[in-house]
Amino acid sequence: MEIKKEFPIFDDENLHYLDTAATSQKPQVVLDSIERYYKNYNGNPGRGSYKLVMDSTRIFEDSRKTVQRFLNAKEKEEIIFTKSTTESINLLAYSFGLEFINEGDEIILGITNHHANIVPWQMVAKKKKAKIKYIYLHENGQFDLDDFKYKISKRTKLVAFSAVSNVTGVVHPIDQVVEIAHNNGAYVLVDAAQALLHFPIDVLKSNIDFLAFSGHKLFAPMGTGVLYGKRQLLEKMPPFLFGGDMIEFVTEQNSTFAPIPNKFEGGTQNVEGAYGLSEAINYLNGIGYDQINKIEHDLEMKALFELRNLGFVTTYHTENVERVVFIAFNVNGVHSHEVAFILDYYGVGVRSGHHCAQPLMNYLEIPSCCRASFGVYNDAGDVEKLIEGLRKVKEVFKL
Repeated sequence: MEIKKEFPIFDDENLHYLDTAATSQKPQVVLDSIERYYKNYNGNPGRGSYKLVMDSTRIFEDSRKTVQRFLNAKEKEEIIFTKSTTESINLLAYSFGLEFINEGDEIILGITNHHANIVPWQMVAKKKKAKIKYIYLHENGQFDLDDFKYKISKRTKLVAFSAVSNVTGVVHPIDQVVEIAHNNGAYVLVDAAQALLHFPIDVLKSNIDFLAFSGHKLFAPMGTGVLYGKRQLLEKMPPFLFGGDMIEFVTEQNSTFAPIPNKFEGGTQNVEGAYGLSEAINYLNGIGYDQINKIEHDLEMKALFELRNLGFVTTYHTENVERVVFIAFNVNGVHSHEVAFILDYYGVGVRSGHHCAQPLMNYLEIPSCCRASFGVYNDAGDVEKLIEGLRKVKEVFKL
């Protein structure tokens, strides 16, 4: 199957997109779903009793069921639609953090966390006079669980971490982190933004309390996100946004709120985005994780071999650890932004800078780097163009 042909953006044969960790490209079936929604079903869900509204509501709730099955959540009401992982985490910080974290409590974060899973908790810690600790790493880039066991205590209220480092691609041991946290009475938030394009996560099997992800990293449109939470926790949390459809009754002086998930979905929802996410999940399931992993593994081996043979590139790619196909690297003596600029001339798109992960970059003592992140639509030609562009960098800077 020629997967690349299913993504219209690659009709431009000069495009060599190696930044899937930033956002995935969209297959035709997802683009078609957005057009189909607006041509046939556009109505404001939950706000009327005529056909378009009922169609829109059905599509929205069917999309919620698709996400429920994808994560193996117990109930569809445990799926909250947001606009991004960032919004999901902020919702949790305000509705859970400010409500249930108290003075003297602890929040443990992964040192590999994206800023979106650090900054909200810094806000909570400052407002509630709580303490933040970090889980540090083994030499292979994975969490040092002994360090985690040493730092966690009965004052730890929440452990929030990324399932996958968005810089190195290293996969952290979700089940072990959850077990250690629960044994100490702490709740767990898993940032799965970089994970679900590459491997499944079963929230029931792993006993995860909260999980957040973005649709746009999963072949779905931008502006789509999900927060999963266990019912008993979501029901205790106050609303985050106030407005239409999240209320039960409103009087002149007081309001009561709708049950979950509506309680957390104030305002008109991104129905076409949820529909696109549902179609993206179906598309992903149609390929299958086994096929995705085979394609990505072959690309990873080729890219690493070629990069290491150049002789002027340093890769930050540890061995003997589970990972997804991100390759962080630097051209020796050249700033990552300058490298990315020259690669762009060759149609190669890579991320450069600190990747919204400054605590990790400081921990690794790497000021900035490039990151090539691969998707199922990439091929050997993309790797070859990357190498060609890097040879040009060597020529320009006379390395």
